[in-house]
Amino acid sequence: MSEPLDGIQATSDPEIARNSETTPQPGRGATAADEATVQLHQQLEDSRRQLRATMALVEITSELAGMVNLDRILRTVTRQVCKALDCERASLYLYDEESQELYTRVVTELEIEEIRSSIASGITGWVARHRMVASIPDPPADSRWNSTIDLRTGFQTRNILAAPLISTHDDRLVGVLQLLNRRGRSFDDFDQQLLLAFASHAATALERSRLMEESRRSHELELAVELGHRIQKGFLPETLPQIPGYELAAWWEPADAVSGDYYDVIPLPDGSTGLAIADVSGHGVGPSLIMASAHSMLHAVSRTSSEPGRILNLVSELVTPGLVEGRFITFLFASLDVEQHRLTFANAGHSPAMKLVRRTGLFVDLEATGLPVGVEEIPTLPEGTPVEMEEGDLLLLATDGLVELQNAAGEPFGVQRLRQLLLEHQALPAGQILDRLQRAIRGFFPQRNLPDDITVLLLERKKSQSVPLRISG
Repeated sequence: MSEPLDGIQATSDPEIARNSETTPQPGRGATAADEATVQLHQQLEDSRRQLRATMALVEITSELAGMVNLDRILRTVTRQVCKALDCERASLYLYDEESQELYTRVVTELEIEEIRSSIASGITGWVARHRMVASIPDPPADSRWNSTIDLRTGFQTRNILAAPLISTHDDRLVGVLQLLNRRGRSFDDFDQQLLLAFASHAATALERSRLMEESRRSHELELAVELGHRIQKGFLPETLPQIPGYELAAWWEPADAVSGDYYDVIPLPDGSTGLAIADVSGHGVGPSLIMASAHSMLHAVSRTSSEPGRILNLVSELVTPGLVEGRFITFLFASLDVEQHRLTFANAGHSPAMKLVRRTGLFVDLEATGLPVGVEEIPTLPEGTPVEMEEGDLLLLATDGLVELQNAAGEPFGVQRLRQLLLEHQALPAGQILDRLQRAIRGFFPQRNLPDDITVLLLERKKSQSVPLRISG
């Protein structure tokens, strides 16, 4: 592929040549004075040319200082460098680090479709790889030359000058600035130095544009994530309901701004209260979207049934088709009969889920009654043995981010540590027990950001003064 065609390209209007009649021409019969006059005139013209080029560099430096728009930067650079060095075309290729390619960004009426070429080939590729200037007075005679673009467009490349654009921030390759067809002669050393200066200013402007764009996108992402966080919190109970004879407490803390953890407390058609806790595998945006779907399904299904087994099976059937890439959900749903003080539940592979029997100081696990949602195409989630809620009993439903949390020594918080904490503080109301649990977690893992989402739902049947405490190891 030939190197003529650019990320953006400019064509300069030829300056009107000075009338050759005003300049003494060397030749047969010329005197030494004539020769000296010609040389002096040529030196004067070179000085004027270099001055014009230098002024163009000063001008572009001033223009680029206030630019952040990428296309404007490209157009300004190519237009000014083409004018300053009096060439037919100027091309600016940007570097795609992931694909290891140089590519055009903006085309003109003289261009074809976007050009992409590997840095492993061509003159621009050589410049990019070696990070060196290349001056090619006769491209067809150069082994690196590829005439494909000339053949496709009809353009004739006579000479080339190309320089790399290198970031002064991190020494990263930004692109290649290439000039084609110096009018009247080939590119000289001054042209090379001037092109390097243009390339340096262009690289700085392009890097500034990239950093500004990254900052803008980062800010937009932060806003989007914050919005997602607020939306997701809207799926959780804004306030916990008042249940006669019981106290509820909840803690939801995502590892990221959004979470795959979910809990809920909802009224059921028969007057009982539904308790839900779920954990989508992984954490972040993907699991949070699945959680939102599960929330919607649960609220729809629970309007038509009060049976935990039926509700969880229907939710599983509806959610499973949307679970991809090995995703699954551990999900426990229970109904609390506040008159009979009986908890009925179905458990799709979720833990920890336990009840502390205050009278004995023993724990009863709400064992899984089936596999996690998404593991089976046709779920089978029967109800477990009902749990009686005696006075003072404490029900804990949590996600595995609580017990799998590891400290600096690599020790997990664990189920045993959790049970010991509940026993030590069982005399406190549910809200204060949750506060002690949060303090224990922060002492165990003092870092600001959790490695996994943590959700805890506590349900305490309020005790009378006549119920004694029992401590069991």
